[in-house]
Amino acid sequence: MRILVTGGAGFIGSAVCRHLAANPKNHVVNVDKLTYAGNLASLRPLENHTNYSFFEADICDDTTILGILRNEKIDAVMHLAAESHVDRSIDAPAAFIETNIVGTFRMLNAALTYWRELPEPAKSAFRFHHISTDEVFGDLPFDSGIFTEETPYAPSSPYSASKAASDHLVRAWHETYGLPVVLSNCSNNYGPFHFPEKLIPLVILNALDGKPLPVYGAGANIRDWLFVEDHARALELVVTKGKPGESYNIGGRAERTNLSVVETICDILDRKRPRSGGKRYRDLITFVTDRPGHDRRYAIDASKIERELGWKPAETFETGLERTVQWYLDNDWWWQPIRGERYAGERLGAATKGPV
Repeated sequence: MRILVTGGAGFIGSAVCRHLAANPKNHVVNVDKLTYAGNLASLRPLENHTNYSFFEADICDDTTILGILRNEKIDAVMHLAAESHVDRSIDAPAAFIETNIVGTFRMLNAALTYWRELPEPAKSAFRFHHISTDEVFGDLPFDSGIFTEETPYAPSSPYSASKAASDHLVRAWHETYGLPVVLSNCSNNYGPFHFPEKLIPLVILNALDGKPLPVYGAGANIRDWLFVEDHARALELVVTKGKPGESYNIGGRAERTNLSVVETICDILDRKRPRSGGKRYRDLITFVTDRPGHDRRYAIDASKIERELGWKPAETFETGLERTVQWYLDNDWWWQPIRGERYAGERLGAATKGPV
């Protein structure tokens, strides 16, 4: 199967590329613009794979995308390219509108043109898989409720609003033009190669540097955590076995408060890399002003993909987090250049000024 992955140099995208390329029957074509969070170092394991190709391109350039689809004889598109950090969307939402909404529109147009040109049976087998987030559903009370595929959309941030818009576009291209699409909405991912602006890698690296570990508000906000390699396996099932027009929620059934996540990382580091003088990493926890519009709780009902496609996460939150912390301890070659050149851990999304 020849699969085009957009955003394949990002966190989830690179995990998808590594997973798919491990099967010699697949040929993976990675398209990425290489913005600040795109990192070809995350794809180093694929450097000698003959079934992997990379193109530096912008998803908003539908002419280039259509050329790649044709030249590479693509069987399926996995559209992951997106601006994805809520805090950055608060400070500068314009990039989220351009990439997540306009970019998805351009991708759909290119895919539709290409799909219409295909002969049977390739036309019937083609899929456009749009990868989205549970944040499009808004938030839940702390003590009840769960997101299903039928949950109404209620986005809270510029990021989640842009992803909600892209979801609606994908469904419209299916209903209006017949493009065979599948969608998936996932909970918070974590794991190796995660850009250090996000909570888990930020806490790990700040802790190793002896810096404060910022926790928004009282740390009571709850997320459902999903190990990225489990997500990659789920996405392969959706694109290969999912029913056109359907959406699938993907979650780890691992709800934790933000404070609990930070404390667990501290406890793992206490065992693996103890601080000097008998100090604990928990002593670095610092409560900071909450993020504007901070959703209270996310929780995914993944029973549909478990029931219909046979997926279940292989990692618990404890085993996945243990693997993640160890990976950052063992792979400073990957994250040190990022911390030194692109993102050193500064606060984003405080909304002290208007959007740009």
